Amino acid sequence: MSFRIALIVTAGILAACSSPKTSHTPKAGFSGDWAEFERLAKRNSARVALPPFETTPQASLDAVKAAVAAADDRLDAIGKINPSEATFDNTIGALDDLAFDLSLVANRTYMLKETSENAEHRAQATEAIKQFDEWAVGLDYREDVYSVVKAYADSSPKLSGEAKRLLEQTLRDYRRAGLHLAKAERNEVERLRKQLSAATTEFRTNITNAKKELKFTQGQLEGLPESFLEQVKTGDDEYTLQANVTFHYLNVMRSAKPEATRKRISGERKRLTREKNIPLLKTVLQLRANIAAKLGYKTWADYKCEVKMAGNGTTAREFLMNLKRGLEPKWQSELGQFNTLKRRETGDPDATLKMWDAFYYMNLLKKEKYSVDTEQLRVFFPYEQTLHGMFRVYERIFGLKIVTSTAPYTWNDQVTLHLVYDAATGNPLGALYLDMFPRDGKFNHFAMFPLISGKRLPDGAYQRPTVALICNFPTPGKDKPSLLSHDNVETLFHEFGHALHGILTQTKYTRFAGTSVPRDFVEAPSQMLENWIWDKTVLDSFAADYRDSSKKIPEAVIAKLKEAKKATIARHYRGQLSYGLVDLTLHSLTVDEARVVDPVALSNQITEAVYLKPQENTAFVGYFGHLMGYDAGYYGYAWADSISADMATVFENAPERYFDSTAGQRLRREIYEVGDSRDVSESIEKFLGRPRSLKPFLQDLGILDE
Repeated sequence: MSFRIALIVTAGILAACSSPKTSHTPKAGFSGDWAEFERLAKRNSARVALPPFETTPQASLDAVKAAVAAADDRLDAIGKINPSEATFDNTIGALDDLAFDLSLVANRTYMLKETSENAEHRAQATEAIKQFDEWAVGLDYREDVYSVVKAYADSSPKLSGEAKRLLEQTLRDYRRAGLHLAKAERNEVERLRKQLSAATTEFRTNITNAKKELKFTQGQLEGLPESFLEQVKTGDDEYTLQANVTFHYLNVMRSAKPEATRKRISGERKRLTREKNIPLLKTVLQLRANIAAKLGYKTWADYKCEVKMAGNGTTAREFLMNLKRGLEPKWQSELGQFNTLKRRETGDPDATLKMWDAFYYMNLLKKEKYSVDTEQLRVFFPYEQTLHGMFRVYERIFGLKIVTSTAPYTWNDQVTLHLVYDAATGNPLGALYLDMFPRDGKFNHFAMFPLISGKRLPDGAYQRPTVALICNFPTPGKDKPSLLSHDNVETLFHEFGHALHGILTQTKYTRFAGTSVPRDFVEAPSQMLENWIWDKTVLDSFAADYRDSSKKIPEAVIAKLKEAKKATIARHYRGQLSYGLVDLTLHSLTVDEARVVDPVALSNQITEAVYLKPQENTAFVGYFGHLMGYDAGYYGYAWADSISADMATVFENAPERYFDSTAGQRLRREIYEVGDSRDVSESIEKFLGRPRSLKPFLQDLGILDE
């Protein structure tokens, strides 16, 4: 029985820092009062809850220790069951109950590790997670528990549906942990897995803690918007930027005219954590290769992909390589345009695009050829207006009501709490925290963190989920609200899709709830929802100039946005393919290869062959956090894109297109509610109403004619 923290990390466009809270009065019948929300849930045989967040460093350590001790007692009880008395409820069901209770502590501790304002609390939460993860590895090797589970399975119980799937996957977990091996070999795998768990946690923590301050003059930041410069000015002609703050980094990479400035911040970012994390990465790769070999797999990629849609590392790699070949003509065409722009701007007839140039010349091409200046679009997307406009869009298509509440406790004073109801019945569906702006020591990407999973509880009540979005959107200016870019809005719609996937679940077992689906599918529903912010009707429902609400984004501008996106889509995907192929290659090493590999040299070689030559004296793989969460799984973004493009056609062909509630209810019923309680391939086909097709994806890429 494996237990894992279900953290879903997405690769959105990144940004940075704070915005004021505003209160919104809910419509009649949908109260923002938490006590009323609880009362309504109870009346409908459901339960809602907010995590009892620990407020001191020691409390987090103590909470994890207490949870582990209680779990050990329950495992002891399972291990003592007479095999002849083993039932589904006291074995497989009991283990799912145990996983749920453990997740309540582990999930909130993990989130505090990434969000607490107290550095000591973050450090102690990190230590608590290390201890928990090491203990959780040992769960797979409780022979007393396994013997009872096996005795029950050997009795050939007549199960169906979720129960049958839960038994099958529990047995699969034991096999993948090596329970079929001789005891000495099992013990060695357990030892290696515990070492791996500690190393991966340390790698992630090093990324979260990494900082690099850089000072520039105004001339060195030529091209950057005045609103951004106001935020980073620290002297008469001094501007201080943080290479680790993605909002700072991307602003420079997209808009700074001096090449030396782009090159400097790019190099510093790609050197972050190099000294600490490259040795750790070598250790991790060796451990993974060893574990895979001892479990009977050719590579770690094969081990990890076995439980995904791809099935094995070779299939995942072939998917990426086919995409690489298909994109080659378009990539060369785009590269030629970027080179032409650079030669014109620099006056050097031999200039070619470098790694630190890609965002800048892509942005310049969009401005000059397609008249798209993304900075000018920010006025249409003030944060609060955009957030609540998105709420209304999703309320309409999914049949929901989302109201703002007051949380009894938040880990930061800018965190907000929102309650989600079913609009038709008024039944509570779940709760959502939003922590949307960067601060020192906080997780610096965009992610949905599950806190309380959906599950049918032993007393018959249904536990409704609670989740959190941890994001990093732009800070407001001196006299301006927080203004989002079009990319930011796309990310917001994407991340909220993950939140809904978590909240709308109806599965009986926590194992299958919400986003606990194969990693190469989990992004697909959210990637599909990105289509919404390219539609004029959807945008007009909330996007308006904050200075004059009568002004909307013109249809011609949206059309140009779409043209510009398609015109540079090969650059985007070749970058994504380079990450995916680096990840798969590093995790397709044999034991002997992993022992001698130079991960920096190998990753640089792949990146140059697929995308652009990496900057000298850098080591981006040391700052590539997905290697510790999406290991042998980064290909899943492109894989899921191929599915999401197909899924989007359901809405595109519906009578009300992206506002079609019938299609929305089908998505809710066939994808969100069922989670992993059935094979996701079946769920996809039920939503589509037909077999899957790659055609829409290839058309989006320009590889296949419309």
